[in-house]
Amino acid sequence: MAHDDIFSALADPTRRQLLQSLRAESRSVGSLVESLGVSQPTVSKHLKVLREAGLVSMRADGQRRYYALELPTFTSLQEWLEAFLPPAPALALVPAAGAELDAAHHEVSHQATAAAQQLGRSVGRGLEQVTGRAQDFLERLPKPKFGRKR
Repeated sequence: MAHDDIFSALADPTRRQLLQSLRAESRSVGSLVESLGVSQPTVSKHLKVLREAGLVSMRADGQRRYYALELPTFTSLQEWLEAFLPPAPALALVPAAGAELDAAHHEVSHQATAAAQQLGRSVGRGLEQVTGRAQDFLERLPKPKFGRKR
């Protein structure tokens, strides 16, 4: 799967809403139609694009189709995006004993949490910028014309 396929899939706001709706758990197409307030054919069309980009997977249960995020794809994308971010500051531990060690552990844990939150915000901003640029690029491409040629 190519990153440009993923970014093309992420460029559409409806597809990003679908991904947000799938963050907590897998959901049926009907459930996604209700939560997004768009038609079933529209949801199915967007889910197909997301599935072809490797961002979601589908499982059938009788007549129902359930979709879920394909987490390995998101992990791969995150690793690729992290290559563009500055390295996180190194956290140093000072040797301590007893209560001092507990205090140092708490502080390092707090710093690590803050660094992880900052990284998450940076990745989110980076992803928004990249998808915005991808969408701008896609909008500049010539649109196919349908109908008979004369």
